[in-house]
Amino acid sequence: MKVATVLLCVILMLMSSPQLPTIDAQQKPQDLAQKAAESWLALCDSGKYAESWDEASSGFKAAVTKDKWIGMLQQARTPLGTLQSRKLQGADYKKDPPGAPAGEYVILKFDASFEKVPSATETVSMVLDKDGKWRTAGYFIRPSGM
Repeated sequence: MKVATVLLCVILMLMSSPQLPTIDAQQKPQDLAQKAAESWLALCDSGKYAESWDEASSGFKAAVTKDKWIGMLQQARTPLGTLQSRKLQGADYKKDPPGAPAGEYVILKFDASFEKVPSATETVSMVLDKDGKWRTAGYFIRPSGM
């Protein structure tokens, strides 16, 4: 009887407490993809190129080896110098886009400023991967005016 009373009290407390939001279910794909992209970009910004490959999507890893990725990223990022600022320009959600494997994608564009290149656009393609997490499927950086 004592256990039943305690259990009833716990159930009543849970029913009367305010609803806690469901974090992932209520967020838009763009928001979730942006958070994942910013985390991934932070790896690149800190020179953790091998870790950025580790955190990329399965399709990304199938397309480029870790060693090749590290070399490509070093070649692209070293001349830029350190990141000074980054601001989201836009996020575009696409389901089953033409020319890409079927799935959910978010293409994010960032205005970025680097130590040696004051104005650039970074494009990060995110895909909802097989494990249910938003992961990087592609990365492109272009200095403004090119």
